[in-house]
Amino acid sequence: MKYLIIKYLAIIHVSIFLNSVDVNCGDLQRGWDAYKKNDFKTALEEWKPLTQIGDPAAQFNIGYMYDNGQGVRQNFAEAIKWYRLSAEQQYSRAQFNLAVMYSNGEGVPQNYKEAIKWYRLAAKAGIAEAQYNLGVLYDQGGGVKRDLKQAVKFYKLAAIQGHIKAQFNLGVMYDSGDGVNQNFQEAAKWYRLAASQNYSNAQFNLGIMYQEGEGVLQDNIRAHMWWNIASSRGHKSAKVKRKDIESKMTFKAIEQAQELARECINSNYRSCNS
Repeated sequence: MKYLIIKYLAIIHVSIFLNSVDVNCGDLQRGWDAYKKNDFKTALEEWKPLTQIGDPAAQFNIGYMYDNGQGVRQNFAEAIKWYRLSAEQQYSRAQFNLAVMYSNGEGVPQNYKEAIKWYRLAAKAGIAEAQYNLGVLYDQGGGVKRDLKQAVKFYKLAAIQGHIKAQFNLGVMYDSGDGVNQNFQEAAKWYRLAASQNYSNAQFNLGIMYQEGEGVLQDNIRAHMWWNIASSRGHKSAKVKRKDIESKMTFKAIEQAQELARECINSNYRSCNS
């Protein structure tokens, strides 16, 4: 029987913060320069006046600092206040963080419907984490009617942007035929993309694909290679599978698989498939 690692179904709380490409005025830049030096007092002094004129980036940044207790005492209710002011001005990062606060019940009573409202807006703006979280909620039926086709849709939007767990979950959906026609080649494609970002669960499942010859040519050497790599990342099941398959391989084949694993890792996963 094929043994696969199932989907990663945890909502992620990634507090997305300002970076230099968002800076559009001197005060934001000075605040950002101070923040990078952990000079939170100066960052607050630069950003607070901007919030009074409704600058959504500054509002978001102040919310983030209350969210994480940087330069101020951590206060989720204050974080919600500032995120909301920014989110209502269509600032997508604030929309995402506000959604997460509702999803986790931080500063407000937990409310999946309100979370989904803000996730949708952030997802529409292209925030991959929001797209992934919507995929999880549709996959689990959290705050919405369970809809695996919608889960696939949102996983794919995030996966195309390189979101590792979305790539992995999308691979599982194609592998199992949940919400989409079963397609082992597509499953292997998405597993490979996540595996190439050093995600051990994807490396494990890709090893299974090679063992079974599903979506790829059957190849015990490649199966061993991926399980060896996953084992080096601490994946216990991969270590067991690697040991099991060695009983079906010659010593020379095992050495070849080990060399392929070294080449794959040393190339930063660019030379894993030749």
